[in-house]
Amino acid sequence: MNKYTLALIVNNHAGVLSKISGLFTRRGYNIDSLSVGTIEEENLSRMTIVFNGDEQSFEQVKKQFHKLIDVIKILDLSAEPAVFRELILVKVAVTTSNKRDLIDLVNIYRGKIIDLNKKSLIIELTGDQEKIDAFIDLIKTYEIKELVRTGFTGLLR
Repeated sequence: MNKYTLALIVNNHAGVLSKISGLFTRRGYNIDSLSVGTIEEENLSRMTIVFNGDEQSFEQVKKQFHKLIDVIKILDLSAEPAVFRELILVKVAVTTSNKRDLIDLVNIYRGKIIDLNKKSLIIELTGDQEKIDAFIDLIKTYEIKELVRTGFTGLLR
């Protein structure tokens, strides 16, 4: 199984996301990551989709996307050099004994503390998958109250 990343430029209106995700559902493929947002062109959005599969399933997905009227452009981010990023927000329990260690860890990973109170702090961190995963592994030694990941987004170089 290979990991594939596609970026789709699509019309921005109700039902498009459902059609895209339905294409995966009907074929029994799982989406590992999905991020969607509007772009600079009016009425268009960009979807970044990450999924695992073999070469045949990847080609099948691309062919099906080409058939959808709302899909304007398909970019294969797996085939060419690209830059990928993900954002996480982590709420961690804080005590007087671990506060300094947490702040140092956030600084080492070039994260930001975006909220701090007597009981917890919220950390914002962006990076590639390896950086995010490494940070999460280290932060697990503290009490994680909540963690949310945005999913990948990327641009061709």
